[in-house]
Amino acid sequence: MRILFITSNRLGDAVLSTGLLAHLVDRHPGARLTVACGPLPAPLFRAVPGLERLIAMPKRSFARHWIDLWLECVRIRWDLVVDLRNSAVGRLVPAKRRVFHARAPELHKVQEIGRVLGLSPPPDPRLWIDAAADAEADRLLPAGESAGFGPFLAIGPTANWTGKEWPAPRFAELAERITAAGGPLEGARVAVLAAGPERERARPLLDALGARAIDLTGRTDPLTAAACIRRAALYVGNDSGLMHIAAAAGTPTLGLFGPGFPETYGPWGQRARTVVSTVPRAELLARQKADPQASGLMDGIAVAVVEQAAKDLIGQAPRRLEQVVTKAR
Repeated sequence: MRILFITSNRLGDAVLSTGLLAHLVDRHPGARLTVACGPLPAPLFRAVPGLERLIAMPKRSFARHWIDLWLECVRIRWDLVVDLRNSAVGRLVPAKRRVFHARAPELHKVQEIGRVLGLSPPPDPRLWIDAAADAEADRLLPAGESAGFGPFLAIGPTANWTGKEWPAPRFAELAERITAAGGPLEGARVAVLAAGPERERARPLLDALGARAIDLTGRTDPLTAAACIRRAALYVGNDSGLMHIAAAAGTPTLGLFGPGFPETYGPWGQRARTVVSTVPRAELLARQKADPQASGLMDGIAVAVVEQAAKDLIGQAPRRLEQVVTKAR
């Protein structure tokens, strides 16, 4: 059986689609899979069982990336095409069966994606972490943290736009409270993660943490980031692709939302929670519309509230890791 799975070019949406892909892997053992997605999330799919081909689609002018994908796929008669981009490619390649994504704004994205195959409840996102990613995590993390699911705190202080970023001084204060004497992660170090282009925006937090920081900014692809984060005791971050990676990796995950939409894009999983700004979202979005460079959109989230939510997550029963699969190579 040959399956074409077309998913997002955005990291977070691609992570949220992995549950549907995992369902196909489980239901059709031995199927040959082709996954098409954007270059950024592509590493997340490199260890998918049955992967025959991984096609990364960098955007090209005049939508030529879609033409390229069609040329790559039109010579194959697919048994199933799952097109989460609702593209012309999904309709124009030969296929016995084809299904498409349809928007359902009232649902969380995981539920919306599950509806493509009529799955309710939807399958949880799943990551396939290979030996190469684990080896790189071993290299990047200090010896104590790389030995297992270590006691460190992971923080994602950036997002795809600055209006969704909680102020760095508040992240620093939160880290101090959680890792201080008597705190739930007493004495723990703090791993800071951010994509390469966002590295300078993470610098104030790294400077504030000083020697306690484990600087992973700009040093990991998404799968290596997952291998690092799944060893953490807790992940706290803004609404971002890294937040979804943390939740899918099984790490207790706390997502911070100001002008975002947690009911649609909140972290998904039994050990995932959100903290939402006390300022109404409509007001935040109006401020952002009036001034795209508006600051302070995340100021309605107090450190004490995030601290309590973090303590509640850490204090729960040991986290479940069934959704994380390590694939040896």
